[in-house]
Amino acid sequence: MRKLGTGGAALLASVLLGGMAQAQTWLAYLNAPQGSATIAEPPRLFLSFGGRARAAVMDTGSTGIVVSASAIPDVAALPSLGPGTLIYSSSGRIMRGSWVRTAAVMQGANGVSVTTAAIPVLAVTRVDCLPHARNCTPGPAPDSIAMVGIGFGRQGDHQAQSTPDRNPFLNLAASGGGKGYIVTRTGVQIGLTDATRQGFATIQLARSPTYPDWAQAPVCISVENAKPACGVALMDTGVTTMYLTVPPPFLPTTALTEGGQYLRPGVALRFDLPDATAPEASYTLKAGDPTAPLAPVGIVLGTHRGAFVNTTVRFLNGFDYLYDADRGQVGYRPANRR
Repeated sequence: MRKLGTGGAALLASVLLGGMAQAQTWLAYLNAPQGSATIAEPPRLFLSFGGRARAAVMDTGSTGIVVSASAIPDVAALPSLGPGTLIYSSSGRIMRGSWVRTAAVMQGANGVSVTTAAIPVLAVTRVDCLPHARNCTPGPAPDSIAMVGIGFGRQGDHQAQSTPDRNPFLNLAASGGGKGYIVTRTGVQIGLTDATRQGFATIQLARSPTYPDWAQAPVCISVENAKPACGVALMDTGVTTMYLTVPPPFLPTTALTEGGQYLRPGVALRFDLPDATAPEASYTLKAGDPTAPLAPVGIVLGTHRGAFVNTTVRFLNGFDYLYDADRGQVGYRPANRR
């Protein structure tokens, strides 16, 4: 499919449900980088429920549309599925409200949109905070929340209600291909075909043992060329700070600052997807150096789980990312930076 341009399109102030064609499925980000520039911030799309459209973060690190209740016209008249909660572990924000069933429209900067079937949407009426939250201000009736969560396998990370039936890209009113998407640094292709899958090295995911979903993607992480620790990777477009956990046997003490809470600047990190023996994608970076295209703004070193890395949105500066919900696969392809 030809990639559509990201600039020059007249944008609608509001989108009527069902009023846009579903034939084209490439949505250009509202804040897409121009030319060969790198993507440095979470991508945004327009989100509407029949009223005024608002810019929303397209987040592969969560599942489900989470939006201020005030953004949904006549929200009280919609079918309710009961109280809802979703926690963003990176920030520590707890979204509280009600799940309501409604269709939603997501539109790109190129004027192309997709409309969902009537799916559960979390209409947020209050924000609370986890203890020791990194970035959270509690309060009632928030008006600025707009997240389009398209991730998978997120139920184990404070998101038990975030099942695939809430994923907007997997529950469209009309679809031109298999369930899934391709995320690049300039836009997202919704729906998969054999043609759009070309060039991707794919990795088979395991079935979740608990939820009707796929398990997270595998990765092996090496610090200072030590024996790699293997665990899971989250390609998260919703953050710019990397969250990294490497179990102590695989984390050289010389890589840590005094006190062991942070990585020393210049420490070499290597990520092999799915593993170091036969990686389909690999990249390296140095702690404390955010100048490399794939390097995060910063690194938060965790201790509460097995090997884990949240790659951040800057992963897209090196790789296009595919998720196939039908086959249970993720895929990686070198990004086109021309």
